[in-house]
Formats: sequence, C-alpha cells, structure tokens
Amino acid sequence: MKIRYVFAAVIFAMIFAPLLRSQQQKDQRPVIRARVDVVNVLCTVRDNGGKGKYIEDLRKEDFEVYEDDVRQNIQYFNHGMGEEADPLSIALLIDTSGSVKSKLTFEQKAAVEFLKSTLRKEKDLAAVLQFHEEVQLLQDFTYDPELLRSAILETRAGGGTKLYDAVYVASEDLLKNEVGRRVMVVLSDGDDTLSELDKKDAIKAAQEHDAVIFGLGIRSADTNYGALKSFAQETGGLFVDSEIDLDRLREAFAKINGEIKNQYSIVDVSPNKARDGAFRELKIKLKKRGLKVKHRKGYYAPSVES
Repeated sequence: MKIRYVFAAVIFAMIFAPLLRSQQQKDQRPVIRARVDVVNVLCTVRDNGGKGKYIEDLRKEDFEVYEDDVRQNIQYFNHGMGEEADPLSIALLIDTSGSVKSKLTFEQKAAVEFLKSTLRKEKDLAAVLQFHEEVQLLQDFTYDPELLRSAILETRAGGGTKLYDAVYVASEDLLKNEVGRRVMVVLSDGDDTLSELDKKDAIKAAQEHDAVIFGLGIRSADTNYGALKSFAQETGGLFVDSEIDLDRLREAFAKINGEIKNQYSIVDVSPNKARDGAFRELKIKLKKRGLKVKHRKGYYAPSVES
C-alpha cells in the first residue's frame, strides 16, 4: 500500500485536507481516506474531434477548469503513464439477468482478461458485482487477480435486471471510499426491469463520488442502451457496443482499457463553500486547438448532512 499512502499524502499536502481517516481493506492493507472539499476530475484528450489518437504530452498549463463558469486554480495535476499513473479502483458490474444468459461465458472470459491487462500489481484494486433481480457483491476490492478471476467465474444467470440499483450500490457502498481514480465498468444489455431507484439516482451517486462509468453493451432481445450511454456521457466515461462474439468483446474492453490508461487527473479546491447539495457544472478548456477533451459534466456539492 505504499503507493496509495504516497498518493493520499500528496493530495493532502497540496490542498490541506481537513480530515483524514483510515480504513482496513479486505486484505488488511491500510488505506488513507480523505473527506475534503475538493473537485477531482478525470479526463482524456484526443485529436481529430475526439476520434483520433490520445494526446499524452499536455501539461497543467494547457488546461483551464471552470466551475459554473468561474475559473478554478488547479491544485494537483497528473498524467503519469504505467507505474506513474494515479492509483485505480475498478468496480466491475456484470449483468447476469436472463436476457443475457447465453452471452455469460463470453462476458466472463473477456472480463478476466480485461482486469489482468488493466490492473497494476499491488497498486490497483478491483471489485466484482453481479446484478439480476438482486445486486450481489461477489468480491470486495482486492489486489489479488485470482480472487477476482474466481468471482467473475462464479457469476450465474438470474431473472430480471436491477441496473440502476447496481450502479447506485457500486458508487455508494464501494467506490465512495476509494483513493485515486474511481472507475465503474458495466456489462449489460441496458434494459432495467426491477430497480427501486431510477436512472437519475444512479447518475447522481456516481457524480457525488467522482466515479467514471464505462458502459459495455451486450446485445440481446431486450437491448436498450439509453441508460448506459447516459451513464458514460454524464460521468466522462465511454460507451462501447459489442457483438455477441468473444473477439468483439475483447476489442470493446481494449477501448475501455485505452481510455483508463490515458486519463489526466486534475484536482482543484472549489471556492464555493455552500453546503447546499446543488449541482455544479464543470467545463475544461484546452489552450491548444484541434483537440477534444472528455470529462464529467459536473458534481454535487456537499450537503449540510454530509
């Protein structure tokens, strides 16, 4: 956990976080947690209108961050590649409803390969949830690839689909407490049939906890990608459609992997101290022309109760 200690300490030192707390991970590795009024934005930059190659050589000075049209001071900036990138926590959500039962084997194989190629040893964490008529945590956050593999292979098809509930639970109960980059990868046909919460609740929870959602569409007779596209658009993630084929699933995961490995991390401290729970719009502008930046649309301010 040395890397995670360093990352949290750097953020604390740069933005004078008012409160620190520690919490034990499942594998008994202590992680520093911070409850601070900061705004953490992950973004990617590409040329050719957002369809070209990723731009990897931008500096802090190339970015301008605005909150409700007021320019902010960037307190922390990182675009490290490989081992220099900020710690990563991935919540992998797998739709195991009856409508995607026939694709489950493909999903399992591709998901195992994705985590293996994305997670860095002893630095990045992942958790696995499955959702059908229930939302079930199969594996809490861990560094252990074998535990993650076993959890993915344990997924079993069920009945209806609680997609919105699953996204909400992943944000509120898992990613909420993580340090560094918080990412959710959702494999689903997008058709919600049983959730108690609605799409807005799921998006709000992700935005409140700085989670970036990547949707991977699994085609079925009930395919409806509207929610998956909204999740990605509102949080600065990516939606990828996939055919019912292992190779196409691998290609889709590779696109998500590319996004994750080319993220810029930007942190600022909002001068707006109102604890009103209001939505605050975020905009990132680049000084260089011909480039397109993708990021989440905003975040929710802390409330009096938080």
